[in-house]
Amino acid sequence: MSSKQLGLRPLRMVGSALALTMLVPAAAAAAPETAPADSTPAHFIVVGPSEGGLERTAESVRESDGTVMRSWPEIGVLLAGSASPEFAARVRGEPGVRAAGASRDLAEKLPDGRKTSPAGVGREQTVEIADAPDDSTGRDPLAAQQWDMRLIDAPEAHEVGRGSGATVGVLDSGIDPDHPDLAPNVDAERSVGCTDDGAPDRSREAWTPSTSYHGTHVAGSVAAARNDVGIAGVAPEADLVSIKVVNDDGFIYPSAAICGFMWAAEHGVDVTNSSYFVDPWYLWCANDPDQAAVSEAVRRAVGYASGHDVVNTVAAGNSGWNLSQPIHDTNSPNNGGPTQDRWAGPGCDVLPAELPGTVSVSSVGPERSKSFYSNHGINAIDVTAPGGDSRQDADTPSGNGAVLSTLPDGEWGYAQGTSMASPHAAGVAALIRAEHPGWSSARVVSALGEQADTIPCPKHYDTDGDGVRDAKCRGGATGAGFYGAGLVDALEAVRG
Repeated sequence: MSSKQLGLRPLRMVGSALALTMLVPAAAAAAPETAPADSTPAHFIVVGPSEGGLERTAESVRESDGTVMRSWPEIGVLLAGSASPEFAARVRGEPGVRAAGASRDLAEKLPDGRKTSPAGVGREQTVEIADAPDDSTGRDPLAAQQWDMRLIDAPEAHEVGRGSGATVGVLDSGIDPDHPDLAPNVDAERSVGCTDDGAPDRSREAWTPSTSYHGTHVAGSVAAARNDVGIAGVAPEADLVSIKVVNDDGFIYPSAAICGFMWAAEHGVDVTNSSYFVDPWYLWCANDPDQAAVSEAVRRAVGYASGHDVVNTVAAGNSGWNLSQPIHDTNSPNNGGPTQDRWAGPGCDVLPAELPGTVSVSSVGPERSKSFYSNHGINAIDVTAPGGDSRQDADTPSGNGAVLSTLPDGEWGYAQGTSMASPHAAGVAALIRAEHPGWSSARVVSALGEQADTIPCPKHYDTDGDGVRDAKCRGGATGAGFYGAGLVDALEAVRG
């Protein structure tokens, strides 16, 4: 049984969920101690009672010189705005208020450039565009380059079941609905944008990609159609719902993540995939009242989705860390400054990967070994899936095991990361849901692990080729320290 199922939270930190096209943010300039007077009001999460309504909570917000910007009465959470950085301290303890905290860095001064992926810190690499498929060959002409699908027996699974009837919500940077491999499966009616302070926006512009390929790549791994064009995803007949939570600067703020999980729960989504962590803190710690409020709010949103029978797969991260050990955090917050130098203590969680109701996914390469960048840790990983293993100094990711999938504007390309692994697990979960529509999310999650192929710990592990055994896999023959229950299995999903 995993630590999430037990409700025990091992201390761990997730770095980036994506290993490609990401830059470590430059050190930010010293931030002002108070928000500029002429700035947009700072954003605060206010947590009220989980039951009984938020009327008194909203009244306390207004009495504390705040305004209610957004409300999720189903989980007892408000998004408030205030020009005063002392707002959270002022409203805490007022009637109807259980917790309150800043949902962003109050400095709100972005470093030069923008965050280039949904995940934050990672290894700087580039996406390689694939050659255009030869449509004359038929039968998904780029499928021969999909080692990832063969690794989990997806082609064999497709002879039995293809995910028809299941719906996967991709919480990411948007899906290109016109891509020939995705157009047959994208459900525009249920797609939504959540980046406007958590307000659902169903316009096409709100849920399609604007600055990032990431969500389109993820979507292709989940459910690119078998239509004799390009590639095929794990569940090629599943419906795709684009739930855009990544803003144009590459950040996923708490209000967007909350909106995403709530939307999935209330619009018939069976599985979600979240290849990100919530900004701007890499760990949200319970001993900080600001961070504790946000953590509780996102926990409620994930719990609401899980309670509505949604399976939530989440990327484990790409910093090569042992997530069951304390992590030195020197990069938070990542959207302003100054950054803190802290050791995470008990009660510090990555959101949403460390929350109950999620399935944390590590990455393997073509040889079924832990990817050099993938986070790991005993009781920290639930399952593993193909994410790619191209060393950061490789000139051609495709030649060294990156994952081929869809890109905006009708292209295909290679990328790697636990961002690429997690959607494979989401696709397998969709296959299970399609075969067993009456199963609860908890039963689907159990089957995902039970059907996974065990990968034992290697006798040694050299992450960078220098001969140093610099990563330990606890779990012996079970391989749980690297792989959790094992490698997801598409064929077993449709047989089971």
